[in-house]
Amino acid sequence: MADDHTRTEKDRQLDEVRRDHDGAHLTTDQGVKVDHTDDSLKAGERGPTLIEDFHFREKLTHFDHERIPERIVHPRGSGAHGVFECYEDLHELTRAHVFGAAGRQTPVFVRFSTVVGFRGSADTVRDVRGFATKFYTEEGNWDLVGNNMPVFFIQDAIKFPDLVHSIKPEQHHQMPQASAAHDTFWDFASLTPESTHTLLWVTSPRGVPRSYRMMEGFGVHTFRFVNAAGEATFVKFHWRPLLGTHSLVWDETQKIAGKDPDFNRRDLWEAIEQGNHPVWELAVQLVPQADEHAFDFDLLDPTKIIPEEEVPLRPIGKMTLNRNPDNFFAETEQVAFHPGNVVPGIDFTNDPLLQGRLFSYLDTQLIRLGGPNFAQIPINRPVAEVHHHQREGYGQHRIDRGRGSYFPSSLGGAEVATPEQGAYHHYEERVEGAKIRARSDSFDDHYSQATLFWNSMSDWEQQHIIDAFRFELGKVDTMHVRERMVDNLNHVDHRLAVEVAEGIGVAPPERPATDNHGRRSPALSQASQPSSVATRKVAVLAADGVDRSSLQPVLDHLAGAGATCEIVAPTDGSLRCAGDGEPLPVDRAMNTMASVLYDAVLVAGGDDSVEGVRSKGELANWPLEAFKHAKPIAAIGSGVALLHELSLPGVELAGAEGGFVDDAGVVTLVGGGADELSTFASAFADAIAAHRHFDRPLALVRA
Repeated sequence: MADDHTRTEKDRQLDEVRRDHDGAHLTTDQGVKVDHTDDSLKAGERGPTLIEDFHFREKLTHFDHERIPERIVHPRGSGAHGVFECYEDLHELTRAHVFGAAGRQTPVFVRFSTVVGFRGSADTVRDVRGFATKFYTEEGNWDLVGNNMPVFFIQDAIKFPDLVHSIKPEQHHQMPQASAAHDTFWDFASLTPESTHTLLWVTSPRGVPRSYRMMEGFGVHTFRFVNAAGEATFVKFHWRPLLGTHSLVWDETQKIAGKDPDFNRRDLWEAIEQGNHPVWELAVQLVPQADEHAFDFDLLDPTKIIPEEEVPLRPIGKMTLNRNPDNFFAETEQVAFHPGNVVPGIDFTNDPLLQGRLFSYLDTQLIRLGGPNFAQIPINRPVAEVHHHQREGYGQHRIDRGRGSYFPSSLGGAEVATPEQGAYHHYEERVEGAKIRARSDSFDDHYSQATLFWNSMSDWEQQHIIDAFRFELGKVDTMHVRERMVDNLNHVDHRLAVEVAEGIGVAPPERPATDNHGRRSPALSQASQPSSVATRKVAVLAADGVDRSSLQPVLDHLAGAGATCEIVAPTDGSLRCAGDGEPLPVDRAMNTMASVLYDAVLVAGGDDSVEGVRSKGELANWPLEAFKHAKPIAAIGSGVALLHELSLPGVELAGAEGGFVDDAGVVTLVGGGADELSTFASAFADAIAAHRHFDRPLALVRA
């Protein structure tokens, strides 16, 4: 504090509004003391949230209106238009028109996003990703607003402001940006055991997806399908990319953030522009109403999954994104998603996180988009006809004629419809119970599914999780927060807790807090994902004197398999080919790119070309960096010599004329004719399809 005589009038004014809250009782804005802020007021422990809960509404309203104009969460996003096609008539399950006939197509708009970072942050941070889909159905808009992880950090929406306040940049200095690696988040997480399962997902490779096109999506909550007879079925939604679910490694993500912070949004845009339209299959898990309590967890708990081994996924349609927006602001930025936007045949459950979202999203949009008429913005406008009695308010673009702007009316205006006429009818569920601010005992298990997830990971995924926790908690200055988080992890798995503790200077726990139950769900691991060369980007390192005769057959083979190959050279323009001197166009100059922006690296042959690459030290080190990141690497002819100089550990390389070696995703060929080149190209394509090669020395490819 400055001496009083040096302080300005502004300092004195600020003193009047400064408040210290340590040790004070929590109150509402009206000064009413609050006795509980972890659960919303419900009709019974598992019942719906009550609108009379003034503390919940005030807390969420404050939170929803904290940022203008960008979204509070999910501000950095990228979107695309597309179409959803239904596989079969599902009328026995739901009356929703979108699922009413095989082959029925419905236009969609999808927005992908990170959660924490501001609009100017990088794409490749470790974070949950948003996966929100707007279906423009004939019955109105249906928004399936989910994430790339099937579980969430909290069980009740009243905790959402606390979660986001903790993970956003710290209040006193607004750092760090787009990162959970700081004290306030891990303080909150360590004090909130229900977050443990999601923390395992975030610290796994799922937290750093390769692209939006190779990312799963989940509805997170348990919803209901309701058929025309009023019969309900619990349903969970899954989006599964046909390219498979694949990820980056941690060192790579940090370098990409500097080389190309728009890496994921650029990837989506370019793929669609090139005609490589990404496709996801929509699958559902269905649970009869009678089986609501048939599991060892609560279906209404958003921190839990239904293991696929217990309830298999049923594919019901596919979505293809085939058109980029014409204007980012008008479409991607102004699109307004709301889980409360449902159509007849799709209904809610009493999941307390979902119940809170039904209030929060609409409240947020009122301030972000300037008033209640945001549904008239073109990207939000339904294809179904709109008739209601709301004629005024900010942003009113419709010109409604007639005198009747109320109901009932004998002077004209819109009338109500019956369910038989297509009206929405809420599922009739018996609700009773004392008004209570509490949580059902069935929500109390915070660790068993986190253990299930850990047990289901491959060795390299488990190492990724350990290293991620070490990085995140290593940024935490407060030692008791580190210790408390290690104690939480000891309830998940003892080895996990010990290895994390040893990396962050905390005394490892001597014994497990609970025994590992040993259960696994193989579907949770990325180790069994589909393999494909399609849309993979290959950097071809070359310089003047490149041997086109050996390179071209390989390029043709990879292009035929759907890969994109780019010639990366010391300078832009074109290269002189060996022998005939013909030009070979350069796609990228080395100073504009980096190995981390590609899925694989190929060193072209030709003595002069290899010498030109070698003379550019940064370019010559691309194979080594790609090797460290477990990516496929290949070299032809004299290009193999460059790999020998890099001394890639634990890998055998071809060393003689006509030699061919395929080892740990490193494919090399010295000499040979057309047959040998064909074998080489096929082997390299297979290595690319495998995505990463974690059978290399683990120390080099850690998360």
